[in-house]
Amino acid sequence: MANDPQVALTVLLHKLCFDTFQHSAFGACLEASVRHVLFPVQAADLKDSSSAMAVAERHEAWKAELPKDDDALWDWLATLDDTRRVALLAHCVSFGVNALYEKGDRYGGPGVSAHGVQHRIAQADRLARAVGLDMVQAGWRPTVDNYLGRVTKPRILEAVREAKGEQAAQLIDHLKKAEMAKEAERLLDSTGWLPEPLRLVDSGDVSDSPTDAVEALPAFLADGDGQDAATDGSEPNPIAAE
Repeated sequence: MANDPQVALTVLLHKLCFDTFQHSAFGACLEASVRHVLFPVQAADLKDSSSAMAVAERHEAWKAELPKDDDALWDWLATLDDTRRVALLAHCVSFGVNALYEKGDRYGGPGVSAHGVQHRIAQADRLARAVGLDMVQAGWRPTVDNYLGRVTKPRILEAVREAKGEQAAQLIDHLKKAEMAKEAERLLDSTGWLPEPLRLVDSGDVSDSPTDAVEALPAFLADGDGQDAATDGSEPNPIAAE
């Protein structure tokens, strides 16, 4: 098989198709697999995003074509042209991409180590650059649910300051946490701002060119005061892979 790349690709696809489309656990001669990566927490509307719907549509299109029988699947894969074989391989492999940040085990336990997490993220960044991933183009924008409501007030102000400038940040710095997050969502809309986990390492920083125009707050918030101390002391992890 080592001297026949076509057969090698067929046997790999055969195994990955059962993993991806039938989630089969029966014995296979090839010890290769893709472990599907799932978000531990995700935004409620993620499944309705354009990206998620495109993946689901592509998955169902392939699933409708693939034979379910072992031998029939092999024969079908062997007759595919190279373009479609590579496209199917990319689809199967995509379910195993893990770009999630997690707290690494510093004491040699069974979990992934801190170094392992760093290595994972570095590889994910490299992959994102290779495929030209643009999270703004993919439809991600900061909202109360997916980011702004999950971080501290200083982080909210930092986001607004990067995207819109210091004057915009001062416009909302007197608000309570819930109101600040809501107003920040409005201010950040259409700016293309991304939190650090969603930025490519070598991508431009939107803070280099903040918007000069500052929008006024709604009248009922303009005179607000007080601090939401209960929400300022801790910072829940944002969902970095939505």
